[in-house]
Amino acid sequence: MTEVLDRPVVGDDRDRLFAAAPGADVDLSVPLGPLTLANPVMPASGCFGPELGPLLPVRELGAVVTKTVFSQRRSGNPSHRLTESALGMLNSVGIPSPGTTAFVHDVLPRYREFGVPVIASVGGLTVDEYWQVTEELAGAECAALEVNVSCPNLEHGGLAIGADPAAVEAVVAGVAARTALPLLVKLTPGVTDIGEIARAAERAGATAVTVSNTFPAMAVDVRTRKAVLGNGIGGLSGPAVKPLALRLVWQAATAVDIPVIGCGGISTARDVVEFLIAGATAVQVGTATFTRPYAMAEIVRDLAGHCAELGAEAVHELIGTLRT
Repeated sequence: MTEVLDRPVVGDDRDRLFAAAPGADVDLSVPLGPLTLANPVMPASGCFGPELGPLLPVRELGAVVTKTVFSQRRSGNPSHRLTESALGMLNSVGIPSPGTTAFVHDVLPRYREFGVPVIASVGGLTVDEYWQVTEELAGAECAALEVNVSCPNLEHGGLAIGADPAAVEAVVAGVAARTALPLLVKLTPGVTDIGEIARAAERAGATAVTVSNTFPAMAVDVRTRKAVLGNGIGGLSGPAVKPLALRLVWQAATAVDIPVIGCGGISTARDVVEFLIAGATAVQVGTATFTRPYAMAEIVRDLAGHCAELGAEAVHELIGTLRT
């Protein structure tokens, strides 16, 4: 396993920290439709920005995923936006966005400088806004789009679009009609049957589904008897949700024929292996990056060794091998 430092990773430290790990000859590449990633590790949307570039060798990741972009500028939710929880974190950031114009001209070029595939996360408060954002990103230099259907939806009284199979199908079909890029569709965990939602995305033209976003949660300040988060409720992420996310990934993978990207509580290469065995083709890392900015690169370096220990010459040999 790679060494963990208790100080910022800079200069020679970074080269030493990410020295070649055992199993370096293992093939880590994975396909997401027409897009092939050098390895299955990428950040979750909202958990990585260009400002983290100096803290890890981003060029070694499979891809980077941008923060979700809306058509117009958004400031996000009121503070307090983040709070710790046992084995996790609650957030109610509210997805601030510079709007598509500023994103294309000012933000996207900074992601592209890393030299790995850039997946642009698309948001919308209505079905039509997803389509509008897709049109406004036409010609933008990115490798794929991730359609975030876990956003608050003003058309349905604040419910997530992703909770309604018909709405998911409408959003994805409209986006697919407006772009030739591969489409990842990020699903919400707040549904009765994740397989039903995944199938709706698949029918509409999704290349892959990302499973899943944060879990609805809240924290209470007993002294003030008020919610800790400024928005009242937020999303729980981190190690506490990993068993829940693993179950959702397994259910989605058994429901669809397209790849599933696992997301939820991943902080080590062993976690990645668990998600692959459960049916994920790739993974996204979120909360771990907040405390260990170099976590994703560390995971990539350790993953080959775990594959070698399991007798796998290629990471894809582990995908969907759960024994039941």
